[in-house]
Amino acid sequence: MDDPGFGTIALYVVLAVVVIFVLVALAKAVQIVPQATAVIVERLGRYSRTLDAGLHLLVPFIDRQRAGVDLREQVVSFPPQPVITSDNLVVSIDTVIYFQVTDPKSAVYEIANYITAIEQLTVTTLRNVIGSMDLEQTLTSRDQINGQLRGVLDEATGRWGIRVNRVELKSIDPPQSVQGAMEQQMRAERDRRATILTAEGVKQSQILTAEGEKQSQILRAEGQAQSAILQAEGEARAILQVFDAIHEGDADPKLLAYQYLQMLPQIADTQSSKMWFVPTEFTAALDSITKGFGDGAGGVTPTGGADGDDAGDEGGGRRRQRSALGTSLTDPAEALAEARRQAQAATADATSAGTYSGRPFDPASESGQRPAGARRSGAAAGSTPPRPLPGVPDPTNDVPPPPVQDDDKS
Repeated sequence: MDDPGFGTIALYVVLAVVVIFVLVALAKAVQIVPQATAVIVERLGRYSRTLDAGLHLLVPFIDRQRAGVDLREQVVSFPPQPVITSDNLVVSIDTVIYFQVTDPKSAVYEIANYITAIEQLTVTTLRNVIGSMDLEQTLTSRDQINGQLRGVLDEATGRWGIRVNRVELKSIDPPQSVQGAMEQQMRAERDRRATILTAEGVKQSQILTAEGEKQSQILRAEGQAQSAILQAEGEARAILQVFDAIHEGDADPKLLAYQYLQMLPQIADTQSSKMWFVPTEFTAALDSITKGFGDGAGGVTPTGGADGDDAGDEGGGRRRQRSALGTSLTDPAEALAEARRQAQAATADATSAGTYSGRPFDPASESGQRPAGARRSGAAAGSTPPRPLPGVPDPTNDVPPPPVQDDDKS
């Protein structure tokens, strides 16, 4: 018992235990808390204090750490939850919640597991919100749903020392049958919009085309009006120039009658005309040209004394003026023969046309071909009527020729 070796060993053991105890006590007394983390400290089983980031000293074996709380914002994604809408359709909704612990003591002592509590509260609140909406409102009212969820969760989790910052609906999945119907509806809506846009485009095109045609017709009408006005002005100027040229050339009735007879064959020169009428001025024109060419060929000259001489001088002056202007005529004998031939042909055509038409010959029609002045002067003087041209029926003969039956009518 009194052995000094045994006492030494015991002393060493006690010293070793004391050293170990001191070391353990120092380890428990010094506490380093990281940033964005809070540590709940209990002393003898009761809440003592909350340690923030930094170096802290605890009472060994009296103070102990209850829990460490992360003060950063946390993101929790919950699995899809089946939710029934107001129109009895089941949709699956995924939610994502962003929250942050603001009071570590409440988060530790007020709720056992705040993550699970937030999840279940989100599901129940989501069902209440979606149950008052139909499918279309659910798909188009994400912001409204997020706001209602955030308000309910923030109010419920406030006493837990947790603040809900945001609630997002990650996906809303309706049933497959409803998705097919929605696709058909969207396709029909797109087709309707495309049809409306096409119709509006066609309408605008037709309106613009009509306006363009209207403007073109207006411009065309204005152009035609301007053209007609300019053409009329040109014709008027041409007529005035011809009239002035005739007056400057001092054309006598003989030349005009000759030109008149030259124009008669052109009147009847058509393939479709079966009959043509001789104008009332034909006899007068023929009389004038006959007298004119008769005078030029040495025929009977009118007597009248001084008046005849004055007329001869005036005619000679006009002829000299026409010669000076460069007017030249053909041989009078040939011109007279040609005029008689054309007159006979015209009279024969008119007579044959009247005969073919089945109407009897009317002497009054031929008598109207002579000038009224010549008829009155002849009747007053008691002179004999002029001798008809060869081939021309006598207008004094009142007996009509026998009608000739038309072969077509028979």
